[in-house]
Amino acid sequence: MSRLLRAAVILLFVASCGGVDTKAPRNLDNACSVIKQRPNIYKAMKQTQRKWGVPVPVQMAMIYQESKFIGNARTPVKYALGVLPMGRQSSAYGYAQVLDATWKEYQRDEGGRRARRTNIKHATDFMGWYMNETRAKIGIPLTDARNQYLAYHEGRTGYLRGSYKSKAWLMRIASEVNARAILYQHQLASCRR
Repeated sequence: MSRLLRAAVILLFVASCGGVDTKAPRNLDNACSVIKQRPNIYKAMKQTQRKWGVPVPVQMAMIYQESKFIGNARTPVKYALGVLPMGRQSSAYGYAQVLDATWKEYQRDEGGRRARRTNIKHATDFMGWYMNETRAKIGIPLTDARNQYLAYHEGRTGYLRGSYKSKAWLMRIASEVNARAILYQHQLASCRR
């Protein structure tokens, strides 16, 4: 392969990888600022709201908590003896911090093999699908950001067992997700689109 052709192939590959937002938007406490900086986020969330009925502010609050709107977010690395890397805390990845097995289930049932956790459109569609399954199986309304988050974090079985009740830190975070959804709802009502 000639050098020119090899360089062109590498350039095309690198360019195709550029679609993931690797930095958080500025001012995450302002929904209007987030959607102004990343209009694709709002477009994807509106599409998910139309398809699945999950309000945009609930989606925004959940994605804020999970990844701070960073498309390739991962869980931290675990270390043995404080220095030896032992792998990640979990397989959670992408905007919605979806575990590998759950993502495969979504791909099989709804998203298709080409769905990617690093694509905001696919991540919000996943959240809509997952929250609707939660509503159908457990009865948590799509507008209940707190309990939807608890079921999202712990899994539906964990939620039904009440595993979150012994985790004060998780209860606090779920309340923060709910408060952020309310904040985003008020802000989105006053944004100029």
